[in-house]
Amino acid sequence: MRKPLFPVLFVLAAACAASLGGKEELPVVQPEAPAEARSRFAALDDVRLLTNGLLQLGQSLREFVQKTKGQINDIFQKLNIFDHSFYQLSVIASEIKEEEEELKKTTVILKASNEEIKDLSVEISSKMNDILLERTQLQNKVDGLEKKLSSLTHGLMTREQVAEINSLRDVIQSQEQSITRLLAAVGEQSDQINQQRIKIKVLEEKLTAKAAAQETVERTPGIFNTEAPTLTPYLASSTTAMMDLPSDCSELFSRGERVSTVYAIQPNGSEPFMAFCDMSKGFGATVIQRRKDGLVNFDQTWDKYENGFGDLQGDFWLGLRKIHFLVTQGNSVLHIQLEDWKQGRRFINYRFYLDGAERNYTIHLKQLSGNLTDPMRNHTGMMFSTKDRDNDNHPDSNCAHNYTGGWWFNACGDTNLNGRYFYVRAKGRRRGIQWKQGRKASYSLKFTQISIYPVATPSISSSISASTETGTFP
Repeated sequence: MRKPLFPVLFVLAAACAASLGGKEELPVVQPEAPAEARSRFAALDDVRLLTNGLLQLGQSLREFVQKTKGQINDIFQKLNIFDHSFYQLSVIASEIKEEEEELKKTTVILKASNEEIKDLSVEISSKMNDILLERTQLQNKVDGLEKKLSSLTHGLMTREQVAEINSLRDVIQSQEQSITRLLAAVGEQSDQINQQRIKIKVLEEKLTAKAAAQETVERTPGIFNTEAPTLTPYLASSTTAMMDLPSDCSELFSRGERVSTVYAIQPNGSEPFMAFCDMSKGFGATVIQRRKDGLVNFDQTWDKYENGFGDLQGDFWLGLRKIHFLVTQGNSVLHIQLEDWKQGRRFINYRFYLDGAERNYTIHLKQLSGNLTDPMRNHTGMMFSTKDRDNDNHPDSNCAHNYTGGWWFNACGDTNLNGRYFYVRAKGRRRGIQWKQGRKASYSLKFTQISIYPVATPSISSSISASTETGTFP
């Protein structure tokens, strides 16, 4: 137990006073000299003990300061990450506001044009009614003349009657030609009105989606986005005619398009829809899935995965229904491109087919080429599963619910490119974006892109190999 400092100092002062008074001849003091020496030595021990305590206290304070500095540095790093993410969200919000203003202006113009077309259509309809009424009157006159002719069957007609009949026939023929031309004009006007309505509807949907995305960005407090925005529609390329849409992105490439962006396509038997076309590999590939920034939540229901969700310029899932229409046009290749957190890129190609909704979009795969391992061979023949529709082979568990995201789960397995997006190089998290074979530690990927293109596309393997980097990869 440590002694207080003041008693020690008092003992030292007493010892010093005793040593100074030792020169006087006091017989009573001399016998006490050994006791004073013992007190002085005891005080020195106390001083040493106090010194050691102070040194230990200083060392503890130094360690505490170093630990506090490290914690403060970690806090500053996290604050920098938060500031960077908030700045990116602010830029996105400003871009959305600018696009919304432009769309509002375009919508006003289209609505004005639509009103003019409606007025013209009403006017044409009124003229048609007048023509039809006149035609009815002429028809009545013709019927009257036919009756007169029948009554004069046994007699002779005068030249005036013959001339009147011929003139009436000419008038009727000219009226029929006018009616035919007016019907054709009305048909063209109707087509134009329908096209204008389609454009207005697309713009209205885009305004609604942009407003929803802006609201999502404004209420997001950090880098994690907990709600998935609806699939954002885009206008078709100016070089693509609305009434002559390509069946997929490879056809767009054959028409001369070279920019990787969003286009309108219409596979055989499908309604038109928007898709992102990747033209960077020397051919056109239709992208059906992309994960690059984690701003879209992929833990969605069956309805979302069937119809599609996300942002076609960012993270998105095109939709099982649309993917099925794409692959039913002919032999297709499924191209999967992955990137880890060290910028290592790998790819793999499969011969690919997808069943329809009646078989829960069962997937069929056969590996063709690539520099990735092939864990998907254990998933071929599997139906698609989501958290609200369990179609996997695990008897006691819902893999989509446990590992998040819809996928062609077998007995769960270790492959799921629709898992949760982690913003760091995450190991040991099986709910992340997984692609592995065997029992190695789980590793969540940074970037994924899944696309489709026809088997007959020339020079595909060489183009992909030339554009794919290799590096460290789990």
